[in-house]
Amino acid sequence: MPPLRELQAAFARALLGEEGTAVPDVLGDGLAPSARVQIYRHHVLTSLTRALKDTFPVVCRLVDERFFDFAADRYIRACPPTGPCLFEYGFSFPEFLALFPPCQSLAYLPDVARLEWAINAALHARDEDPIDPACLARIGPEDLARLIARLHPSLSFIDSPWPIDRIWHANQPGADPDLTVDLGAGGVRLQVRRCGDGVVFSALEPAVFALRRALADGCDLGEATEAALSADGDFDLTVALRRLRDERLIVDLTLPAQREAIP
Repeated sequence: MPPLRELQAAFARALLGEEGTAVPDVLGDGLAPSARVQIYRHHVLTSLTRALKDTFPVVCRLVDERFFDFAADRYIRACPPTGPCLFEYGFSFPEFLALFPPCQSLAYLPDVARLEWAINAALHARDEDPIDPACLARIGPEDLARLIARLHPSLSFIDSPWPIDRIWHANQPGADPDLTVDLGAGGVRLQVRRCGDGVVFSALEPAVFALRRALADGCDLGEATEAALSADGDFDLTVALRRLRDERLIVDLTLPAQREAIP
């Protein structure tokens, strides 16, 4: 009998490998080992495909369910889950679609998938309370550039050359079936976040998008402001900070040199 780790690895290869992959020595319980493995393979592929459809319903609608099943099968075999929670599965599916040869004519599809993954991630992100709005007023001008503002964990940002927000809305249940989306209408910069029990996304101006994405990436306020000014020389930091405060998106303020949180 091979060691347990070797048996588990062989069983995984048999489940997710191509048809004809060698079957490990497992008890068939009245069935041939290959037949027993086939039962498990069907269950695994069906469950993971269902999970992907639940996370990427618009992608499924855009490409047709049969094609989605085919793409999901290829993805599952190439990128099996690494954790036990099905809602965490599919993080790399947008990148897979970007490189999947049958999808090359649908250039907008990976960004639609990125939006759907951002919605899924926001829905399951941990919650944190926003800072007291008065915290910003207690920061001296000399410390402002060094300030690190941590944003709500559910926030993410997507910059796409395609109108993916309109594509998403046009493919929701109850949408006008005659509604069309002009793919040449231009791109969009989206902020995705949880709001109450749901998820919302909205388009941001280039400078505001640059500032918030830089902050989300861990930049200090000075670096984030430079990114915003590169997008729009008329950017107003005071107004942008007020919007962040009013939208209750800042959950922590830190001055890294002293490693102290702003009370």
